[in-house]
Formats: sequence, structure tokens, C-alpha cells
Amino acid sequence: MVTGTFRLFLKDFRLELRSLQNLYGIVIYAFSTIFILYLSAGRPEATQWNALFWITQLFIVVNAVVKSFVGEPAGRYLYFTTMVKPNAYLYSKIMVNLVYMTILGTISMFAFRFFLGDPVVNGLKFWGITLLGGLGLTLVFTMLSAIASKARQQASLIAILGFPIIIPQISLLIRLSKAGLGEVFKEGAVLQIVLLLLGLNALCFLMATILFPFIWKD
Repeated sequence: MVTGTFRLFLKDFRLELRSLQNLYGIVIYAFSTIFILYLSAGRPEATQWNALFWITQLFIVVNAVVKSFVGEPAGRYLYFTTMVKPNAYLYSKIMVNLVYMTILGTISMFAFRFFLGDPVVNGLKFWGITLLGGLGLTLVFTMLSAIASKARQQASLIAILGFPIIIPQISLLIRLSKAGLGEVFKEGAVLQIVLLLLGLNALCFLMATILFPFIWKD
């Protein structure tokens, strides 16, 4: 399992390196979105800045992650079903998407701080929260992309399934990221939110691990 996952990850990573235009396209999309927000909102207050940041992160992750399974050619997918275990294939996709979101989340965070003002008090803490949020969003939309890849109305299905799942995560991330903006929390409140987010991430990972082998057989 570990060997198969790592080899698939290396294969996908090398393919992404050969077609960096995909990453460049998403980076340009992120910069365009942030610049439009700058033109329309200027330099908003910290609360509005925080909300706009996570809404932008949501759109970025949808563009970056959803293509994982939806864009996979049928012939290549059929080939992998005869060569590797289903969860090894799933985990390799998650790892590639995590690399994507680490890069894109970091770039978008600095772009936000440059264009829309810099209300961030603790940059390292806010960056860590950004990576934690990217992990959760990646797990959710990788799982949804795998499910939707077997359906006809793929984009609609991702939106319908993702809406009730992603709202709790976004709400918790908006609340947690205020710690990086200098807001004082009650003792233990930050740890409680972090544990809730990790619990949601673990639940998404467990659901994907259980459900994907059934999708794989279809």
C-alpha cells in the first residue's frame, strides 16, 4: 500500500511538473480574484478581510482539486484498476492535491496581505491555520471529485454534496484564523476549534477510505 501510494504520487507529481501551465493558470486565477477584490473592496477591516480570504481559498481549492478524478482519462483509470489498490490511488491524489494547496494557499495569503492590507498580527500562526484549512478543503473536495467522477452531472453533484460538508469547516476556519489576526480567545478555545477541525478532517478521510473502493469497482 505504502509503496504503491508513493509511486503513484511520484508519477502524478512528475506529470504536474511537465504541465506547469495548470498551476500557472490557477495562480493567475487567484491573483485575478484577489486584485478584483482589491479594486472593489480596497483595504477592508480585519473581519471582512478574513471572510474574503477564506471564500477565495474555497474557490481556489475547487479549481485546483476537483480535476483530480473528473479529468482522469477513462483508459488510464481502467489501467490503474488492474495495477494498484484503490486506496493507494486515492491517497496519491490526496498527496498531490495537498502539495498544490500548500503552494497556492501560501501564495494567496501573501497576495492578500499585499493587496488588501495586512491585519495579520501573527504571520506564522495564520500560515499554519491556512495550511490546516487547505488540508481540510483538499480532503473534502478530493473525496467529492472521486464520487462525482462516476456521475453524469459532475459539477452539480460536487456543489450539492459539498455545500453541507464545507460550511462547518469554513465557519470554524474563519473563527480560528482570528487568532492570527490578534483576537484574544478564552483559554482552551483555540485548541477546541483545532480539535474539531482535525476531527472533521479525520471523518472525511475515513469516509473516503471506506467509500472509494466501492466507487473503484464501478
